[in-house]
Amino acid sequence: MPSLIDIRRRIRSVKNTQQITKAMKMVSAAKLRRAQDRVIAARPYGSMLRTMLGNVASAVAGDENAGKNPLLAQRPEQRILLVLVTSDKGLAGAFNTNLIKAAQRFSAEHKDASVQMVLIGRKGRDFSRKRGAKVVSDHINMASKLVYADVAAIAGKAMEMYGNEEIDAVYVIYNEFKSVATQNLVSKRVLPIQLPEQTNPPDYIFEQSPMEMLHALLPRYVETEFYRSLAESTAAEHAARMTAMEAATSNAGEMIDKLTLYMNRVRQASITKEIIEVVSGAAAAE
Repeated sequence: MPSLIDIRRRIRSVKNTQQITKAMKMVSAAKLRRAQDRVIAARPYGSMLRTMLGNVASAVAGDENAGKNPLLAQRPEQRILLVLVTSDKGLAGAFNTNLIKAAQRFSAEHKDASVQMVLIGRKGRDFSRKRGAKVVSDHINMASKLVYADVAAIAGKAMEMYGNEEIDAVYVIYNEFKSVATQNLVSKRVLPIQLPEQTNPPDYIFEQSPMEMLHALLPRYVETEFYRSLAESTAAEHAARMTAMEAATSNAGEMIDKLTLYMNRVRQASITKEIIEVVSGAAAAE
């Protein structure tokens, strides 16, 4: 049976841990609000850009040169670039584990193809390096200060590789933010671009030729998809960490209550034992 000093020391240790998890929960809650605002602002822009891309694509549907853009070229997927978006820090529950498992499933499903990886986030980078994955580039500390120009540079490199026929497809795996308690694992193809079909496209009068607008919108669309993936992942990370730290704080409280009850029982048993010894000694003296 542990002594009272050992139990008090353990209670003090759990209380210190509880203070840390509670502080981390508050920090994640503050960061989540900013990240959530960024996601909410990015979603309508991406949706409208896709709608506009579909309208422009409908306008050039009859042009035989419309499909000659290198970002629209369809090829057998023998060389794939996989962009894995993880976090730089842990303590977020199963956030990174689910992403890494999804990347492993993707590689297993495309075992006949050559899969190269772009790793965004320290956790994915460390895991992939230890297992000898084919890494094109890795990027860390992007989520703390998400800048569109930095994300556009990554997207530009992917488009350059695709245009030079170094790869045949680009996929992105990330966690999409739904709510504080829910994040959806998303695996989607970014390149080649699948132009959305519009059933009743509006009859625009284009100041520039629709073909020029299509060639200008396609790279912007890819950059937006990359940026939105990172914004969604950042918000989902803070939500997952907030939920994990809330659960850890609650569990620490329950453990403190159990240890306190156990400590009181041990102390009561010790006091009872001392009383019995005193009474027994007094009885023996008589």
